Amino acid sequence: MAEWRPVRQVRTHELVLESIEAQVLAGELKAGDRLPPERELAPVLGVSRSALREALRVLETIGVLVAQAGRGADAGARIVRHPDDALGRLLRLHFALGSYSLHDVLEARVTLERSSFEAAARHGAPDALAEAEELLGRLGAAGLSPADFNDLDTRFHVAIARSSGNDLTSTLTSAVRESVRPLILRALEAAEDWPATAAALNADHTELLRLVRAGDGPAAADLAERHIRGFHGTLVADADEPADSPAPGGTEGAGT
Repeated sequence: MAEWRPVRQVRTHELVLESIEAQVLAGELKAGDRLPPERELAPVLGVSRSALREALRVLETIGVLVAQAGRGADAGARIVRHPDDALGRLLRLHFALGSYSLHDVLEARVTLERSSFEAAARHGAPDALAEAEELLGRLGAAGLSPADFNDLDTRFHVAIARSSGNDLTSTLTSAVRESVRPLILRALEAAEDWPATAAALNADHTELLRLVRAGDGPAAADLAERHIRGFHGTLVADADEPADSPAPGGTEGAGT
């Protein structure tokens, strides 16, 4: 007697994605390569141009393709490597939807940044450390708003991760930090004494960079963990409290 099994239902654009992915995995498509024009590629794949466009939009969203409208040498779809923004957007949405708890994000940040600060102290890339130094100076500017501070703070931590020489650690550090950027910003804006909070955070940043430049990896990693668990840890504790509990204020235990 014949045995029947369910047939997998696949939308057309998913088949296009599988085809393009297969070309990438086989090494036929590399970063910088251009895809054929839609009017040529769609009939070759045997799909409609609307299905092809849907697949290309997915690839653009996940950071492996950029599409330029118009005509000329720069027009069309090109394979790229832009994982940072794509992963940050993905984690931010999944965190907001509850896929990961705030505690999960905290522990991931601690693991990643302990590793990156220790590696940066051993063999930090001079250009990335110079960028961190420049960002540190801007973080100390008088009158900096919480939003601007939050942006520069993120870039400081990512610059240290990039200096470690591990591109994946840098990308993941950026993505994990981006996932909680709105939450951290709200906490910064709620600080009772913002200038004092900013000064306390910058004192940590200054010492972190000093330890990295001095080559003291273990001390830099330990301070990075205390720095992250301070402010981020307060957010975790606050998330576990009843909704009508007061938000944390002041500078004690602050860290971003």
